Amino acid sequence: MSNAKVRLSSKEQELVINADWILTKNAVIQKLYTFFGQVSEQYQSMIQQNPALANEAACAIAPKISKGENYEGLPWVMLDYPRYFKGNDFFAVRCFFWWGNHISITLQLSGKFQTFYSNAIQQYFQLRNGNPHPTHEWFLGINMEDAWQHHFRPDNYRPAAEVNPALIQQLPFIKLAKKIPLDEWDDIDFFLQHSFKEILHVLTNQ
Repeated sequence: MSNAKVRLSSKEQELVINADWILTKNAVIQKLYTFFGQVSEQYQSMIQQNPALANEAACAIAPKISKGENYEGLPWVMLDYPRYFKGNDFFAVRCFFWWGNHISITLQLSGKFQTFYSNAIQQYFQLRNGNPHPTHEWFLGINMEDAWQHHFRPDNYRPAAEVNPALIQQLPFIKLAKKIPLDEWDDIDFFLQHSFKEILHVLTNQ
């Protein structure tokens, strides 16, 4: 006879017998799916109004929304559009909801896309002194080894205003990101639209 026994703390036991919290969590994730679908439609419309990017290969691929349960132990929902991942050539704008943390938007470029756009990105930040923002500043990815981390700890991102724009030419891939805390929920739609518009300006140097 097995002597195995699972012991739960009082808090864990309270959660185990209460289904409401997990049903609420599932409802939130579904709302994020719907919301990101609406955001993707807005992004597609903005791309079509930008002649410099309307014919870009990454913009011709349909948006993709995905979800998971375990980014550093927490649920997430992600929208990729534009999106192009082939070999070492990446071009993506990624919106990332991370439970308990934030929503972020990231421009990610490598390979031929990095070569094509890096000068425009460097010039954009040089002309704007790092483009400091009073609340939602840009961060530059400094993680040279792992392109798929989404946290904003100092080993992964640094504020763009603190980085010499010349570093952009030396990176193995480019990641520019912003985040908004979840307690600013009512501002998230504006944040994602405004940040995407900024990304289009960065890429076209307008």
